[in-house]
This record gives sequence, C-alpha cells and structure tokens, in this order.
Amino acid sequence: MSNNRWLNKNIFAMGITSFLSDLSHETATALLPTLIIAIGAPASALGIIEGCANASISIMKLISGWQSDYSGKRKPAIAIGYLLAALGVGSFALCSQWIHIFSARVIAWLGKGLREPSRDALLVDSVSSPKYYGRVFGFHKTMDTLGGICGPALAALFIPYISLASMFTLTLIPGILAFLTIIIFVKEIPQVSQKKIIFFQSIKQLPKSFFLFLSAALTFGMGNFAISMLILQAIKLQKTTSPQTTIISLSIFCYVLYNITYAIFSYPMGCLGDIINKKIIVFWGYITLALTYLGFTLHPSSITTIASLFILAGFSKALVSGGERAIAAEILPINLRGTGYGLLSLTQGIGDLASSVAVGLLWTYFSTTIGFIYAATWCIIGGVILLALRNK
Repeated sequence: MSNNRWLNKNIFAMGITSFLSDLSHETATALLPTLIIAIGAPASALGIIEGCANASISIMKLISGWQSDYSGKRKPAIAIGYLLAALGVGSFALCSQWIHIFSARVIAWLGKGLREPSRDALLVDSVSSPKYYGRVFGFHKTMDTLGGICGPALAALFIPYISLASMFTLTLIPGILAFLTIIIFVKEIPQVSQKKIIFFQSIKQLPKSFFLFLSAALTFGMGNFAISMLILQAIKLQKTTSPQTTIISLSIFCYVLYNITYAIFSYPMGCLGDIINKKIIVFWGYITLALTYLGFTLHPSSITTIASLFILAGFSKALVSGGERAIAAEILPINLRGTGYGLLSLTQGIGDLASSVAVGLLWTYFSTTIGFIYAATWCIIGGVILLALRNK
C-alpha cells in the first residue's frame, strides 16, 4: 500500500469514511445547542457535557494509540470506533434530560477516541515519504469537514419541518455506512508489534521534543472550547423578531460556514506547511482563534458579523488541526506513532475539558465576555510557547 502515490486506495477510503462519519456526528453537534435549549439546561451543562466528552475521547485515544503499536494492527480499533460513534450519536433521539445527553455524547466520543490514533497512524503508514504528510492530513481533514458541511446544512434546512428526535435518528444512516466502508475497503498495513514495550515504557521512549510540543498544544487547548458553545452564543446574540426556528437555522448555517472555511483551507494549509515551517502555520492558527473570541466579546447582533467570526474560527481550525498532527508525524518514530498520537489527543482533550467547563461556568455565573477573554488569553499564551520552541 505504501507507494509513490500519496492518494492511494487507503487514503481515499479513509477520507470517504470520515466524510460519512462527520455527516453523522457533525449534524448532532450542530443540533446539540438546540436540544440543550429545548430541555431547559444552562450553558454550564453544555460545557460539562462537551468537556467531559472530550476528556473521555482523549483517555481512550491514549490507550488505543498504545494498543495499536503494541499489536501492530490499526484497523480493528478504527472499525469499532466508527460503530460506537454512530450508535452514540443516534441515541440522542432518546434524550430528555441533560444527563441523558451527557451519556450519549460520552459513548459517541469514546468511539471517536478508540479510532482516531489508529486511523492517524494508518494514514501515515499508507504513504511512502514524510514529504506527503501535510497533503495526507490536509486531504483527510478536507473530506472530514465536507461531511461537517453537508450534515449541518441539511439540519438547518429541515429543522422547521422535522422533529429533533427524527433528525438524530437519521444520523444513524451515514454513521453505519462509515463503519461498513472501513470494513470493506480499507486494508490493514501490519507493523512490527511492540509487545516488549509496556504502556508507560512506550511513553517514556517518546522524544523530548515531542513533550515540548505538547506543552504548547495543552496551553492552546485550555482556551479551545467546544464549537457547540459558539453556536449557542450565536442563537442568543441575534436580535430579531424572526421565529425561533429561523434563528436556529441561521446559527447552524454559521456553523456550516465554519466547516466550509475549514474544508477550503485544510489542504492548501497542509501543503504550505510542507513547504515552510509547520510551526508558523500552527502559531497563526492559535492567534486567529484568540481574535475570534475577542470579536465575540463585542456582542455582535448582526448575523453577518457573527457569520464572519465563525469563518475566522474555521480558518483557525484549518491551520491548527492538520498542522499539529503533521508536526507530530515529523517528531515521532514509526514504532511509537500510535502512542504519540494518543498522547497528543489526551493533551488536547485535557485542554478541551478545562476550557469548556471553565467557559461554561464563567458564562453562567458571570458573563460571556469574561469567558471569551479567558479563552483568548490561553490561545495567545499557547502561541507564544509554540513560537519559542526550537525548530526540529
């Protein structure tokens, strides 16, 4: 499977899988703030749900990443993870209290955590040269985000006509198709198993430069809270006499613009990172998100201004998401890539947990302005740390 062409069968099939999976769970993410409002839960509940879900995904990613190195196999964890994610998201249809949403979200995100380190490692395993890493992750993130565009767009169009429960039930279809695509079309690329390396030994063997990089990623993560909280803020900011379903649809379309921007820029930013210093690309991603949050502190009521801030956030994600993984790929040895990606995901998840819970509490008990300034400050500090790191 590893050959001179970077866009081979495995890379393409995993791109299709991510498109289908994101079509499923990004629809649920777009509708989650509406469900929170419908059951009368506060913003702090959404922060706890998203923060704890991201923590669970991260712990699972660490264990799953090490396990894929230990066994030398990537595909089983990827397939099971996609199945769990589909079932967890579909079960949102049964939720009537925020604790029910909490349980469903954690199940879905445990599935994501199980699959992602092995998937990232298999993406790298499937190409022949490090010079393609930026392209591979850029392409994958583009396909991933295209699903994130189509799902929320359909949700925004149909929410005035279809119940929330029915919308969540329909997410099962693309979720199950994603699972079947992995089973049928993706080929395992066996690696030499690392059964002589126990869990903590594998972590100790990671390069020191990788841990220095993780310090910047963690600091940024402390400000990088869940995007669903921005959707909730978009719903609350709009000053209009339009029906509530129209306000919700416009807010979800802002999220669609976020994903469109992410999809458009993921691949070219991946290519640019292959040409210039990847660290610079990620640094500007950190700073861009800080500027987005500061823009929300102005409490814009115009949907055009709100949409512009979502576009800025999408550009930030295009710079950061693939860029962080590409930096990790350059640092990590091949036999510890699964473990390294798992540790990167755990680091990001710890930051997500802290930021989502903290911003949700600040939002509920103080003000959204304080919450957004708090988040922006962490993003800027993360950028400073990253920029201070020595080049590889």
